[in-house]
Amino acid sequence: MKLKAIVVDDEELARKNLTMLLEEYCPTVEVIDAAGNIIEAKEKIESQKPDVVFLDIRMPSGSEGFDLLESIENRDFLVVFVTAFKDYALRAFQANAIHYVLKPIDIEDLMDAVKRIGESKNAFSQDPENFNTYFESIKNLSTSLDTEGYGNKVAISHTKGIKLIHIEDIVYLEASGNCTFLYFSDGSRYLDTRTLKIYEGILNPAYFYRIHKSHIINMEYLKEYLNEDGHFAVLKTGKLLPVARNRVSTFVKTLKSL
Repeated sequence: MKLKAIVVDDEELARKNLTMLLEEYCPTVEVIDAAGNIIEAKEKIESQKPDVVFLDIRMPSGSEGFDLLESIENRDFLVVFVTAFKDYALRAFQANAIHYVLKPIDIEDLMDAVKRIGESKNAFSQDPENFNTYFESIKNLSTSLDTEGYGNKVAISHTKGIKLIHIEDIVYLEASGNCTFLYFSDGSRYLDTRTLKIYEGILNPAYFYRIHKSHIINMEYLKEYLNEDGHFAVLKTGKLLPVARNRVSTFVKTLKSL
């Protein structure tokens, strides 16, 4: 079954271009309509109930894409933000596990976003409660973009939906192939499909330090550093993690500056 989509952008050429790309390169998507402003988009989304909305995050007319989403009562659809934002904004998108494509649109990026939306849709259909967490994550994204800083939450995508966690609860992170295990202060752990490198960009370097190609630690949980028979970071949980030899010097400088 195809994903029903509505394209929202106040530039007609942009709407037509995205629709054309979806029709040509994304056979799993059926564009059922398009809208050029918030009022029109709200009406069409509520009446046609799409599976996904491709939304210009900040339209030049001054209308905010976030305002549109807040105005809709029954939010049971997914969103792909279409944006020209870069740098800190991309960190915010990644931290909140929100799908996006950059303008000008790259076809491979668009196809990847559609693939991920399809996977998310299947998971969300099993538990509609996931949509509440999903839109809470979008709200958190909006806050992060407004402050242009690091947020205090991060969203983890998993096979059953999305989980929002507080960053301060992360003790350390461990690479596992192209995925990452996150270990929490309550002793639990979670597997996310993002790489450790992506997390290195998401997490605030004032608190999180990459001590090894396989590990990032929350410095708030660091108990001591040992340099006998190797180099190790000892966490308050008792966990002993290796510090890579080429990172020792900067790590020690960081510790002395705390």
